[in-house]
Amino acid sequence: MRPVTAQNPRTSTTTEYADFLEATRASYDAIAPAYTDRLSDWLSDCHTLDRCLVTAFAELVREHAPAPVADLGSGPGSVTAQLHALGVPVFGVDISPRMVALARRAHPELRFHVGSMTALDLPDETLGGILALYSVIHVPDDHLPATFAEFHRVLRPGGHVLLAFQSGDTDDRMHLSERFGEEISLDCFWRTPDTVADALSEAGLQLQARVLREPQGEEKRPRAFLLARRAG
Repeated sequence: MRPVTAQNPRTSTTTEYADFLEATRASYDAIAPAYTDRLSDWLSDCHTLDRCLVTAFAELVREHAPAPVADLGSGPGSVTAQLHALGVPVFGVDISPRMVALARRAHPELRFHVGSMTALDLPDETLGGILALYSVIHVPDDHLPATFAEFHRVLRPGGHVLLAFQSGDTDDRMHLSERFGEEISLDCFWRTPDTVADALSEAGLQLQARVLREPQGEEKRPRAFLLARRAG
């Protein structure tokens, strides 16, 4: 399951592309209330190392590219709020309108809007940083290169990307038909750090660091964090 060159999603009208986005949107709309109840304070409940990496990312974007940061796949908005508390000018983007509504309700002082990381409604070289925690796992392999090219497009030179995703020794795919008691249709793509690092590099994003930690508690898979930077 290596990434391959994909048609640019900003111009693609294929049924496959529309279906992938709609399935993700509908699934997260269905589970939004339960997801928010369970994970509304993820950063406080997460592993200490995860929290430290997000804090380090906040320091990097403040120092090297002082410009707005996008939290892509922002969900209930708790991580967006934490970045804001750390002094980062941040806004959230999520594909689920219901998630966005819940985030706005919980954090009315912050900006959240509906959108897709595969085609960001932003001018070129707008952002100082991109945070995407466990959200690129829903992007199919053949759309990953174009998604990272989109990250490169909207980042300013010197801007950083921090990705987190469930990982393993080999690339794999899982389909979820139920979560939190709701019927959904959601694909998850488990990738090795090397696979994702290669895709970042091909998009012109230079890898700065990688962390792979073992599963903790109820986690089933290792957690990978990749920090990359647009040269400039």
